[in-house]
Amino acid sequence: MDRTACTDLPAFPLQLLLRKHPEWYSHPAAVVEADTPQGTILWINERARTAGVETGMRYAAGLSLAEDLRAGVVPQQEIDDEVAQLAELMRRFTPSVEPAKGEPGVFWLDAKGLERLFGSLDEWAAGLRAEIGRAGFAANLVVGFDRFAAYAVAKGKGVRPLLKKGSDPFSTPEEERAAARAVRLDRLALPPPARDALHKLGIVTLGQFVDLPLDGVGVRFGPEVRRLHRLASGSLVEPLKPQHPDVPAMRRILLDHPTFDAHTIVAIAEDALGPMLDEIARKGRALAGLELGFRFERLGDHLESIEPAAPTTSLATMVELIRLRLQAVRRLPDGVMEIALVAREIAAAEKQRELFTVAKKRDLEAGARALARLRAAFGDDAVVRADLADAHLPEARFTWVPLTALAPARPRAAAEPRLVRRIRTTPLPLPPRERHEPDGWMLRGLEQGPIVKVAGPYLISGFWWRTPVQRDYHFAETKTGEQLWVFYDRGKSRWFLQGEVE
Repeated sequence: MDRTACTDLPAFPLQLLLRKHPEWYSHPAAVVEADTPQGTILWINERARTAGVETGMRYAAGLSLAEDLRAGVVPQQEIDDEVAQLAELMRRFTPSVEPAKGEPGVFWLDAKGLERLFGSLDEWAAGLRAEIGRAGFAANLVVGFDRFAAYAVAKGKGVRPLLKKGSDPFSTPEEERAAARAVRLDRLALPPPARDALHKLGIVTLGQFVDLPLDGVGVRFGPEVRRLHRLASGSLVEPLKPQHPDVPAMRRILLDHPTFDAHTIVAIAEDALGPMLDEIARKGRALAGLELGFRFERLGDHLESIEPAAPTTSLATMVELIRLRLQAVRRLPDGVMEIALVAREIAAAEKQRELFTVAKKRDLEAGARALARLRAAFGDDAVVRADLADAHLPEARFTWVPLTALAPARPRAAAEPRLVRRIRTTPLPLPPRERHEPDGWMLRGLEQGPIVKVAGPYLISGFWWRTPVQRDYHFAETKTGEQLWVFYDRGKSRWFLQGEVE
């Protein structure tokens, strides 16, 4: 007979929160939806449950029941990452693992035939519990016959310290069903309004809930509770839907002799990349990026990240980018002993075929390919764009962010020509001058002539909380027509060139 196991890490997000705040273990604790008095309580520990706190309450209501209630928010991404790591841990004990959707910390596992590998299902369960414990989590593990019954019994054990030895697996389905009927409803993932309404009717255990008529449950409490009733009664049986990790295409090449030649590295990578791209294409996917790793003889490991302009399965495109990344280094700093290639894959997009090819004045795809070549040749930080920032000083009012794609041009008609102000990120110190006005000053030497026209000053001050800065800005025009943007720094008592106007 098939055997099914269910692992429940009680109040799993709360366990993550308590790892950050171990001093909360001796207090009632909860995970809330938002860090506000009106934030909804999502998970609680046994101390909070004993004090009368329930999920679905507002944090302020829970605090009125347990004055020392500790609460915090756990980001969903953190929960998802930890669930993925735990699923990978459990795959060491069985290849079929299904994390529960919408109930983090619950996992179903296929336990069929594992006694042949581990001696008995009890030894298998004990080993899995111990491994979860070494990962820093408390868990309840039930080995049974029915998916929902094993889940209910695992949830019914509640939040408690990890036991070194668990109870033996259920020997008969009848024994498992009897244990499931005794589980309290407040241990299961019932909607709080339905849970409270059933409690007022005296329905507190799963057995009492199953004895209710199905149609009445559906009419009174809705489809979600009706589905739970069908699962508990056995009229709805869900098969195990294990998640198998998507292993990206990768290759590892061990060289017979250390090589210093970059061209040889490119040739080896090309030979390995061809079968990788074929493998990716067979899966209906495309290469969005390539991690190219080297293991040097003395310098250790080094990683390069290469990204095409758009996801591709073209070998020529990727080889060109690898060559551009390595051509600046004709002779490597150390002998390469091992090369690793790991693909970053995404689903391939079907491009609509055009009946007629229309020439475009501005080919964004060609521009993206050009930017990809620049990144490959000069590094990922070589292609950037300016982004506005909130700051006082002109050189701090923008920052450089990576430019990943070209946007379509949106030209606008201008009523009059616009001037462009070029800003130096580091102002250029100018020769000392006693006067505080730049007129008559030979800023650029005799060939540009003296300053003949000045606009300003325009005062800028800031950083009073750190080192006060006070500047007097001027637009200065030279005899040859140059428009210079200069300022006098009162703190340093010196003139600086901030930029030019064109």
